[in-house]
Amino acid sequence: MSYVKFEAPAELQTKSLEVLETAKNTGKIKKGVNEVTKAVERKITKLVVIAGDVIPPENVMHLPMLCDEKEIPYLFVDKKEDIGKAIGLKVPCSAACVVEEGKSNEILKDVLNKLKDIKK
Repeated sequence: MSYVKFEAPAELQTKSLEVLETAKNTGKIKKGVNEVTKAVERKITKLVVIAGDVIPPENVMHLPMLCDEKEIPYLFVDKKEDIGKAIGLKVPCSAACVVEEGKSNEILKDVLNKLKDIKK
């Protein structure tokens, strides 16, 4: 898709989904494009996960630019079904973010370090 700025390795995608799942259970997350956009604008999010298969792409196209502007880390996963499953939904989800990491703190640090290496 045209809005996907970089490809995250499969291992990093898996870890980011694990961060979302753990944060859902022990911290706080926001799900859905509207909620994620609001969290990014308020600068209260630690990691944004965006699906790479969103149709129409205009739904999430603004998120990478907004995250860059607010200096919030983000990455793309291949399928929105994976995001939905990670956050406990039975339906696909185009975007989700971690507001409070809870017990996923160590995994989140690892994901953020690897993201810095990819985006260099």
